[in-house]
Order: sequence, then structure tokens, then C-alpha cells
Amino acid sequence: MSANRKGRADEHRNAGSTLLSEAREVELARRMIRCGARLQVLVAETSLSYERLSRLYHELRGKSPSKGMLPFSETWYLGWKANLHASFFYSFYESLERNTPDMRGIDRLITAYEHYEDSPLAMDDRNSPKPVLSFTRAWMLARFVKRARTLRMDTCAGCGIGFLAMNTGASASASRYCAVCHPPPRALPALRAGSIDRQGTGAAGTRPYSAPEGLSAEGVS
Repeated sequence: MSANRKGRADEHRNAGSTLLSEAREVELARRMIRCGARLQVLVAETSLSYERLSRLYHELRGKSPSKGMLPFSETWYLGWKANLHASFFYSFYESLERNTPDMRGIDRLITAYEHYEDSPLAMDDRNSPKPVLSFTRAWMLARFVKRARTLRMDTCAGCGIGFLAMNTGASASASRYCAVCHPPPRALPALRAGSIDRQGTGAAGTRPYSAPEGLSAEGVS
């Protein structure tokens, strides 16, 4: 093979690889947009340009992406309802981490969020058509736990399930209780209505924090 022919073959291979990589990035952005990701999250997690992502967002959502800062306060996750939803999401995310080591972190996050979105718990607020935990807050949560280390998963002294708590640097306290075992007074109407029961189950009998047993890599394509 002449040098010129070899050079053209290399160019074709490189072009094909670039197109495949771009197609994967577009599909990743599409999945995140469908989950409700803000534009700043798309920029952080893909190599696509801001303009390309804006056009893609408008194409899928029928509107321009919202502006403004991302939610940055970890204290939001400590409210009783937010904690219930965030703990459910993060427990499944942690299960994926243990059982799918070859999966990219962002793919793991999307899969965990899609599982949360499909759960009865996600839509337990009848006053809102949106899940209590948005994708952007789920993305921020992973950063608070894994990077900033301001939040962590503790074990409830009452029921033994995992729940999110502030990371004080000390060992987990034996007196810490989850939002279901020790709910605030304002949560009692929801508990009495049966949307969440005191055994840690959701509206349709799903256990909020527990991840499926026997999860394997084959189960999350």
C-alpha cells in the first residue's frame, strides 16, 4: 500500500471514529434531556458545544433551556420528603456502583434516575406533575457525596435502611433515624393517608431505599 493510500485509509478511520464518538455524545445528551437535565449539566457531562446542546434541548423539549444557577445547597436533601426521595435514588445508584463497575458514572446516574422516575414514590406529590427529586438535583447529590463529601449514607437505627445525612466526619450515630421512622409533624397527614407507611414502603408497596437484590451488569444495558 502506497503512503498516500495508507494516509487516506487512516483519515477515513479517524473520521469514522469521530462520528461514532459524536453520535454517542448526542445520545447521552438526549437521555439526560429526557430526564430533565439543565443545560449546565449537559455541558459538564458531554463534549458537545453549548450551541449544539441548546439546539438539541429545544428540539426535544420544544422550548429554550432555563437560565440561572444550579441548586447548590446540600441542606435541601435533609428535608423529610426530599430526604426520602434522594435516599431512595442514591441507594439504587450505590447498588449500581457495586454491581456495574464497567459502567460510566454518568450512565449509572441516568439509569438510577430512570429507575427512580418509574417508581410510584417519584410522583407521590399530587400537587406537582414533576418528581420531587429532579435529575439536576440527583446529579448534584452525587457530587455532594463523592466529591465535596458533605453528605453521606447512614443506617437508620430504627429500620436498618440507608438514608442521606450530613457528613460530620464522625462515625455514624446509633441514634440516627430516617425520615420514615421519625417523621416531622407536618409529614403525619401523608403517613395517615397511606402514601408512605411507617415500615418504609411507598404508595404501591415499594421500599423507598432498598435496591433490587441480585442486580447484575446484564440487567442495565
